[in-house]
Amino acid sequence: MARKGGFSSAEDRGLPKVKISKSSLKKALRLFYYIGPYKWRFLLGLVFLVLTGITAIVFPRFMGLLVDSSQISLDRINEMGLKLLVLFGLQAIFSFFRVVLFVQVTENMLLSIRKATYAHLIQMPMSFFAQRRVGEINSRMSADLAQIGDTFTTSIAEFLRQFIIIVGGIIALFFTSLKLAFLMLAIVPVVAIIAVFFGRYIRGFSKKVQDKIAESNVIVEETMQGIANVKSFANEFFELLRYSKKSEEIKSLAITGGKARGAFFSFIIFCLFGAIILLIWFAVKLESEGLLSHGDMIQFMLYTVFVGASIGGIAEQYAQIQKAIGATERVMEILDEPSETIQLPTTSKFSVLPYKRLEGNVRFENIKFTYPSRKEVEVLKNISFEAKKGQTIAFVGPSGSGKSTITALILRFYEPNTGSIYFDEKKSSEYTLTDLRNNMAIVPQDVLLFGGTIRENIAYGKPDASMEEIIEAAKKANAHEFISGFPEGYDTIVGERGIKLSGGQRQRVAIARAVLKNPAILILDEATSSLDSESERLVQEALDKLMIGRTSFVIAHRLSTIRNADSIIVIDKGEVVESGTHTDLIEKQNGLYRNLSKLQFEHEKLT
Repeated sequence: MARKGGFSSAEDRGLPKVKISKSSLKKALRLFYYIGPYKWRFLLGLVFLVLTGITAIVFPRFMGLLVDSSQISLDRINEMGLKLLVLFGLQAIFSFFRVVLFVQVTENMLLSIRKATYAHLIQMPMSFFAQRRVGEINSRMSADLAQIGDTFTTSIAEFLRQFIIIVGGIIALFFTSLKLAFLMLAIVPVVAIIAVFFGRYIRGFSKKVQDKIAESNVIVEETMQGIANVKSFANEFFELLRYSKKSEEIKSLAITGGKARGAFFSFIIFCLFGAIILLIWFAVKLESEGLLSHGDMIQFMLYTVFVGASIGGIAEQYAQIQKAIGATERVMEILDEPSETIQLPTTSKFSVLPYKRLEGNVRFENIKFTYPSRKEVEVLKNISFEAKKGQTIAFVGPSGSGKSTITALILRFYEPNTGSIYFDEKKSSEYTLTDLRNNMAIVPQDVLLFGGTIRENIAYGKPDASMEEIIEAAKKANAHEFISGFPEGYDTIVGERGIKLSGGQRQRVAIARAVLKNPAILILDEATSSLDSESERLVQEALDKLMIGRTSFVIAHRLSTIRNADSIIVIDKGEVVESGTHTDLIEKQNGLYRNLSKLQFEHEKLT
């Protein structure tokens, strides 16, 4: 029995590499826009990088001269020793400034990208979030930016340094001994490249093993979470077989990978060290024939080690750069997405922009709507209704009929395909999104509280509110009493998504948040549907007080809560099939509202 969605593949959890092309490089170069005033530091860092590469190339030459100096004089030995000491001192200084400058540039660039990406994300329309998983967005904000940071701090610098060593080292090899240089180039690079690909093959096995371990962990997690189901269906043996099968796959892959690693170590010992031995043998032979000095031989061997190590390492740095380019492309995809036009304060300190308060008149005129992700399904069909200032309009209908979609259009989360929405007899498009939403508040069925304190969650409706205003809002929401009962009072931490509070408590905190905002238009999306009787009574009392003097749109699950609504609009399959007061609709023979009311009344009698 396969279960989907329980784990992510290696490709999901890792960062895929992209082929470096003109197009991908063009996108990657956009990163330099975010370096801003630190461009000169980046260029200076490159200068120090080149200097570290040059000092690395000079080192084998000085070592060879030091060895040869032993045949000249003690003064010559001391001179070369001092030069080597100065060389290492310079390399230490160059390396320090190279690292510091690259870190400064990278961290400031990442700060700019993080701010720009989050600012863009927060202004994206709801259609964007409806088509993307939160995990994917989080990955781009964390893993992708971390990859870009690592690459700028380390990988690019190492790639360039190793490239300088390879080019400079090979040139130096030819000046040292043409015969040895040709022999080295015929052996070492080939062995190093084969070692790189062999190592990548082995890492592939490691990734597969990790994937299988992840899958086995999912089985354990699912079994433990659903242990009541497992035991009630007597499926312990079935789950044991699932876990055993996955564990067998892990064992098989791990053993195969172990054989590959053994072969890799054998290859390294025989080929790589064999190549080095061959080069040393040939160098000693040349020295014995008088064709190569002892110092030149030492110099040559050091250059060979440097070049071989750099050839082996540069492939890994190149792979990291490929990943960073892929990460950059994914981040730039977000920044290139069209966003909503949101008015934001220009100061660094939070402030609510002044806005014109609406009276609260709302009118829908022949609205048709399809979601961008499901364009073949018409969710709303010719919806028309009117809400006057201070009225309560209730939406009733079967699940999936389009009730929540209407409230999403009121909030301008989406724009209708055809038709117009009017606020105070002006088209919705004539208002800014910020002005409209500042006039609205919503109390949803599933309240999401942020993981801070109760005070912070209530103040979300008006972030600059005083403590007195927060307490007054809580009192109106019937929340002050239970909040005061906590040892920390308003500074009680609510936990992730408000998990430390009951459903009724979360609802009352949400109502207090709406009270504090003091909206002209209030949206209640089945705010009492999942509460027990006592919590429903307290929440309904708070809602009744909140709705006074405001235009309220109520999506009702329990029809008893909307009997006093000024107008009840019955929606079925995206169309308005009935509208009127409770009295009007309940008297309508064979009406949908009457039928829903009757079914609910019978259900309540049974329970």
